[in-house]
Amino acid sequence: MANSSAPWIGCAYLFLQSTCKTIILPSLYESSQKKPSVFKALKLALADSTGSINGVDMLKVHCSHPHLIIQLKFCKQENCRRFLQSYREGALQESLQKHLQLSLAISTVPLEMELKAGSEHLDSMLKDEDHCLECIYREKPDRLRDEEITELEKCLERLIVHQSINNTAAKDCTSLNSQSLPGPSQGNSLSPQVTFTFQGQEFDSLSKVPLSSGAHGNLPSISSSFKSIHRCLHCRDSKEKGFPVIFHGGIVLSTWLVWDHSSGCLMLPFPD
Repeated sequence: MANSSAPWIGCAYLFLQSTCKTIILPSLYESSQKKPSVFKALKLALADSTGSINGVDMLKVHCSHPHLIIQLKFCKQENCRRFLQSYREGALQESLQKHLQLSLAISTVPLEMELKAGSEHLDSMLKDEDHCLECIYREKPDRLRDEEITELEKCLERLIVHQSINNTAAKDCTSLNSQSLPGPSQGNSLSPQVTFTFQGQEFDSLSKVPLSSGAHGNLPSISSSFKSIHRCLHCRDSKEKGFPVIFHGGIVLSTWLVWDHSSGCLMLPFPD
């Protein structure tokens, strides 16, 4: 194993094959339209297996029908250990199937997987984790990252940033919509209520709204030239004044009141 001063670097090959005859992974990766989707699924599944988007590096993807072969480079032993655990427990396979299903919009993508390091088939020795790590460490990368992989990763990064911005904007919009403004007052009032004090009592003052002719019959008493309001406002100190906005049962009846000397109360003028 590596000494304490040397960096821990190892390499392995992940073989993928779909067990569904209609899903040929190499053909999908060779398609210019499908390649970004397949690469995205691979990258996200590998990130899930190590707990980090940079936990393992893809150097190249080989198309060897019927297999898709991914050359992997590990730069930290702990990342490689987590990858082996995820692979052994089936979490990597499940994650990759899920991401391929989402990226390709396919109902299901059944997979078979195989892991190799040089001439060693690691599937037969997965329970011996340290031995697997030793095999991967002995296999050093024989190439730099493929330029195509670099371009695909840049496209994926731009896509992730774009989606993050859209998600943030959607959350902000939802937050604004959830901050509901005060709703209209209950009952039959037609506008926000403002109160005024009259003869020591507080009354609602609403916007001016004309009284319909159909409301005349709701008034409780009729004189020769006036219809009294159900709730009269007594005012002996303001006999010469008119008062705006009066309502009956919470409904605006008129925009102006006048003083009726005979009854000693404010009246709402209507012709008989």
